Order: sequence, then C-alpha cells, then structure tokens
Amino acid sequence: MSESLVIPCPHCNGLNRIPADRLGDSPRCGKCKDAVLQAKPFDLSQAGFASQIKGDLPLLVDVWASWCGPCQAFAPIFQQAAGQLMGRARLAKLDSEANQQLSAQLNIRSIPSLLLFKNGKEVARQSGAMPLPQLMAWLKTQGI
Repeated sequence: MSESLVIPCPHCNGLNRIPADRLGDSPRCGKCKDAVLQAKPFDLSQAGFASQIKGDLPLLVDVWASWCGPCQAFAPIFQQAAGQLMGRARLAKLDSEANQQLSAQLNIRSIPSLLLFKNGKEVARQSGAMPLPQLMAWLKTQGI
C-alpha cells in the first residue's frame, strides 16, 4: 500500500489525502473538484496561507510586486520551475502589495524573495532573482 500525502488544494484550500503513487494521475480536490497539482504557480493569499503550508509536499513561495523589475524578469523562470517540480513541490506566488499583512508577518525585507516551507515551517529563504539552473541547484541543496 502506498504512503498517502496531504496536499492542500490551490483553489479552495481544502486538504486532500492522495496516495504518493497516484500523484502523476492528475488528482482532483474532493471539495471543489479542481486539479490539486498544477504545472504552474498558484496565487497565495493571507486567507489560504495557513492551509497551504500544512501540505506534505514542500511549498516554494515567490514574494513579488508588480512594480518590481527583477520580480517581473523572474516570473517566467518560476513558471518553468513549477512545471519541472510538479509532484515534488508546489509553487505559489505571493503579491506583497495585495498581502501586506502576510508579507510583514513573514518578515519580507526585499523582493523577489523565495521562501521554502516543509511540514508547516519555513526551512529556507533566498533573496533575489536567479536563473533556472541556479534555482534548481538551490532547491536540490534543500532536498527537493
């Protein structure tokens, strides 16, 4: 029998228990019926933050702002990483302007910032945009 993973839905924040060997089968949320895993980053907000960090798959959060040039340049790289990491990690984008309270709570001092959460806790942080190979190498050092 396969180990089950708890994975929050990026759409409704509902928690889903999914067998690890079925992650590649496009699992759907039991609550809203949308895809639980996506090959693209999802939008993270204050309302869904507590649920999203509870998942068994690591959560990588890109904190950004619309006026930030490096954030805009990094967006397509983060998008590519989401496709490559599907099933191993979930990627989310946090708009620091729209979620100022959460950004303050997370002690965001510069953007773009990457925050990696495992088992509900922040385990790593990286500031600044980087090319895809450097991002993947950093994630490898974090066990992803």
